[in-house]
Amino acid sequence: VQLQASGGGLVQPGGSLRLSCAASGFTLDYYNIGWFRQAPGKEREGVLCISSSDSTSVKGRFAISRNNAKNTVYLQMNSLKPEDTAVYYCAAGSMGCREQYEYAYWGQGTQVTVSS
Repeated sequence: VQLQASGGGLVQPGGSLRLSCAASGFTLDYYNIGWFRQAPGKEREGVLCISSSDSTSVKGRFAISRNNAKNTVYLQMNSLKPEDTAVYYCAAGSMGCREQYEYAYWGQGTQVTVSS
């Protein structure tokens, strides 16, 4: 059972980035998926989550979508700001959607840097 987050990189302020969260050993569409981030010197915080019954979830500049055929979930990030710089993690769980303790499986994280 493994989650792998990818797609991070360096992007200019105002730009967009799409992160991917791919699963092996289990099927993501049965799980709630959360994206979290941790900036240097700060605690990890929630970005957005999607329940197992939804195909998309949108909050402001961020959106989550599923591709069940690829067993992958995406985090689309638009109008990025320097304060969005962090390591981004995806997680899968079958309890609730918002709290970190509700997730049983975690990816390794992918670095997003927003800078000119």
